[in-house]
Amino acid sequence: MTSKLKHARSAFTLFEVMIVIAIIVAIGGLVGLSVLSRKKDADKDLTKVQIKNIESALEGFQLKYDRLPTEEEGLAVLWSKDTLSPDADATKWSAELKAPIPNDKWGTPWGYRAVSEHGDETKFDLWSNGPDQQEGTEDDIKNWIDEGEGAPADSGTPSNTGGTGTTGG
Repeated sequence: MTSKLKHARSAFTLFEVMIVIAIIVAIGGLVGLSVLSRKKDADKDLTKVQIKNIESALEGFQLKYDRLPTEEEGLAVLWSKDTLSPDADATKWSAELKAPIPNDKWGTPWGYRAVSEHGDETKFDLWSNGPDQQEGTEDDIKNWIDEGEGAPADSGTPSNTGGTGTTGG
């Protein structure tokens, strides 16, 4: 009587390996999309926080000089004495922001108007052009609420000086 030994299978076929690789790639793609989506949201949230910080710095400047920075001085006057108007009392100056923030998260300079075009003219306009870097588009992040827009759930608290809230998204 001859007995045949049954050998256990000890390797995967090429087809099985390819299926496992396809599953890993699919899971990796889903995780990657989720992470990228979170990063975009985080960038927008960081921009909203930066707008609030700049608003606070503008309020500090206004308390010292009884005015907002001119558009010629721009936001740079909040961290650099060099841009202060020659007519201003330079002895009052101190940095309102510890570190310069000349651009938003996407590398675009902040938009700033000393006199708001959106309601109260005693306030200022401050905005980021958002991820698409184009002014006036839906993804802009700004310190005012457009007429008919209403306050979005993630707008943050209203600003006492700069506008009615931070929008965008």
